[in-house]
Amino acid sequence: MLSYHSDPAIKAKYLARVEGHAEADEIIKGRYWEAGKGCAVGCTIHGDSHADFETELGIPRILAWLEDVIFEGLPNRLAKTWPERFLSSIEPGKDLSRVAWQLLHWILTDGHPGDLDHPAVADAVRQCADVLQPLAEGRPVDTDVAQRAAALAGTAALLAEKAVPASASWIAESAALAAESAALVSQNPDESAERAAIAVSAATGRSADYVAVSEKLLDLLKAA
Repeated sequence: MLSYHSDPAIKAKYLARVEGHAEADEIIKGRYWEAGKGCAVGCTIHGDSHADFETELGIPRILAWLEDVIFEGLPNRLAKTWPERFLSSIEPGKDLSRVAWQLLHWILTDGHPGDLDHPAVADAVRQCADVLQPLAEGRPVDTDVAQRAAALAGTAALLAEKAVPASASWIAESAALAAESAALVSQNPDESAERAAIAVSAATGRSADYVAVSEKLLDLLKAA
């Protein structure tokens, strides 16, 4: 699958659509598509199926889920321009299959706001990041290893629930969800994509964190 099915006219069509919705102040949070208004996903496909990004735009559904969760977390003034920036950053004919995993790996390594001084959390997050590395490089994931890493991170999140700061538990939970997403990527793409989005949400509690994640995603899309 290649972005915009290698057709610049498809990119132009959807860019014009979201730009029109932005100008009409029809991009809103909290709903997919209703009465001519909706979120980043809804205003792009005029519906609520993330999988439609693949058939209509040649963009992996996991990226639609990430666009969605980032949109909901951004400050309103940035959220309204987010659909246009997201689509603009993608050139037609690109293989975007590695981008979501590159973003998740970045969150678990360089981009997370959590404190990894908690020993159980640090080890669990590292193992989950290692699980994502093959997918970020375009190679298959070891499902058994991913499941074990997810379980370890889930336990670490529980152990760190009363830690100070609380972000230690959040990043462990994010790591568990990211590893679960990796384990499901082949057998259940929809559930995998949804867990990836929740992983981002778990790690990014503040508006400023969502801004940083949004800019990193745009950089990765441009570099694909």
